[in-house]
Amino acid sequence: MLRRRLEFIADIVRQADLVLLGLCCAATVYGLVMISSATNYMETRRYVIVQGGAAIIGVVLYFLVSMVDLTEVVKKWKWLLAFNIGFILLLKTPLGFESNGNLAWLHIPGFPVNIQPAEIVKMTFILLLAQQLVWLKENRDLKSVPSVAMLGGHLLLMIGLYYAISSDMGSALVYVFVFACMAFAAGVATRWFVLGISGAGIAFFLLWQEEKIPEYMMNRFRILFDHDLDPLGVGWHQTRSLLTLGGGKLTGQGLYHGTQTQSEFSQSLPFRHTDFIFSAIGEELGMLGCLLVIVLLSAIIIRCLVTATKARSQMESYVCVGMAGMLIFQTLSNIGMCLFVLPVIGLTLPFFSYGGSSIVTLFVSMGMVSSIHGRTLPEWLK
Repeated sequence: MLRRRLEFIADIVRQADLVLLGLCCAATVYGLVMISSATNYMETRRYVIVQGGAAIIGVVLYFLVSMVDLTEVVKKWKWLLAFNIGFILLLKTPLGFESNGNLAWLHIPGFPVNIQPAEIVKMTFILLLAQQLVWLKENRDLKSVPSVAMLGGHLLLMIGLYYAISSDMGSALVYVFVFACMAFAAGVATRWFVLGISGAGIAFFLLWQEEKIPEYMMNRFRILFDHDLDPLGVGWHQTRSLLTLGGGKLTGQGLYHGTQTQSEFSQSLPFRHTDFIFSAIGEELGMLGCLLVIVLLSAIIIRCLVTATKARSQMESYVCVGMAGMLIFQTLSNIGMCLFVLPVIGLTLPFFSYGGSSIVTLFVSMGMVSSIHGRTLPEWLK
């Protein structure tokens, strides 16, 4: 019995992409250290404990998901679609929990952390979209109007439903970027991207002119072009972020010694363990610490893309591209927000920012990439 269990564990480890896991764990441990520092002024270890526990669960799930054959999962695409819609609709039940103006969380009594449906649905959305792209390539012309309409309808269904319920524009934009990356990789004609971007730009301009966009959202764009517009209001978070980053210079002020990161005053860096953890890293570990963050996340993204080039099927290749696109958008958006060159849209830094459900879903997502990687190995290594 013991021998069988050991053989089973060995099979799981052999199947998994240990290089990708090592990169993810390195980023997570780095993030845990910074969460500990960023929450030190609160005199509580709760955030570190929750993040650490979620990371352990994530690693276990990473190994388990690595054993799953995704080509078999997508055969149940109707169930996946029903799950996506149903899970988002749960936000309209008493379990829905509003935070920072967005109805984007589920609060389950007795559960230690809140759950963000958008994080979980992203994974199944990528699976469904990958399967849809393959089906259209095999049965129809992917560049035709009906095919693009079907793809666009799938995207609009998901982001329209989610945004109508949650008002969470940041997560909705992640879906759009992931969709664009996967559609481009599949070979959707460039003209459709040009039309889509042009249409979105015109619609945004018209809505702006008619003042149909919420005032707070318009101000987040205005402040990017005039940092003095409202430095004590809309621009407060990003102004403090720049000040914090600048204070670190090349090597930083030292772990647990950042002026803004360790300050107990409300006027200091806000959301320093979530949205603006990159700024806290910059202050305490300097530009070198920030570069290490970028290197780790870039290595994870590159690993996903390399796996995409070696995948045994187009569907699995598109899944890897979708996972990479998700990480790219969240990384660029968060760092751009901290640098005051992109608007605040509430996206956290993957593997580094605090968030129990986020870290678990990230490991599961990478577990899917690991599953694909394991099935590209030579037969004698499987």
